[in-house]
Amino acid sequence: MSTDNTKWGICYIFSSYNNTIIHITDITGTETLARTSGGQVVKSDRLESSPTAAIMAAKNAAEQAMEKGINGIHVKIRAPGGHNGPNSPGPGAQAAVRALSRMGLRIGSIEEVTPIPHDTCRKKGGKRGRRV
Repeated sequence: MSTDNTKWGICYIFSSYNNTIIHITDITGTETLARTSGGQVVKSDRLESSPTAAIMAAKNAAEQAMEKGINGIHVKIRAPGGHNGPNSPGPGAQAAVRALSRMGLRIGSIEEVTPIPHDTCRKKGGKRGRRV
């Protein structure tokens, strides 16, 4: 048996084209340890989803989590998904993961948890689609 004293947490990264939200919980997922977003670290609205904002938000979240004793995380990346949102994560997702590992947190697994509809509500746009 290894004497590995890594205290694990779960890091949920929600990355859309408008914002990046980073939420770190304990391993059960019930206790929030840190929660930051791109909008908290930049002034202008158009920069909320940028990789730079995601890096700054990830650094803040990692510092808060490390203060509470977390030194390893399992990452779950989520895009808006569903029946109307895009299924690909925004530009901040990769930058956030890179920043978390650079802060010294050990990354256990990286999982993609975007919700995918199995049979859908009707798409918006009506019978004739979106007319431009």
